[in-house]
Amino acid sequence: MERTLEDWIAEVKADLGIDLDVDVRGLLDLARVVAHGVARPAAPLTAFLIGYAAAQQGGGPAAVAEASRRTAALAERWAPTDDGPGDA
Repeated sequence: MERTLEDWIAEVKADLGIDLDVDVRGLLDLARVVAHGVARPAAPLTAFLIGYAAAQQGGGPAAVAEASRRTAALAERWAPTDDGPGDA
């Protein structure tokens, strides 16, 4: 039996007692932006911080979405520009 990313997410959620629809595509897109615009190791750490921030705001999909939105905007500001060095 081939296991998928969706299977993994479902199993982790069950094991941790999490009842939350996860926007897998959105979180992976955010991780890509962070990994390329900031640094690769920042991607998983950022995902953790988004979860923590969402929990502090009461949790739920809306809190995760808002923390993700804000973090994506910040990561895009960190991303290097195509203008070259010193053109910021």
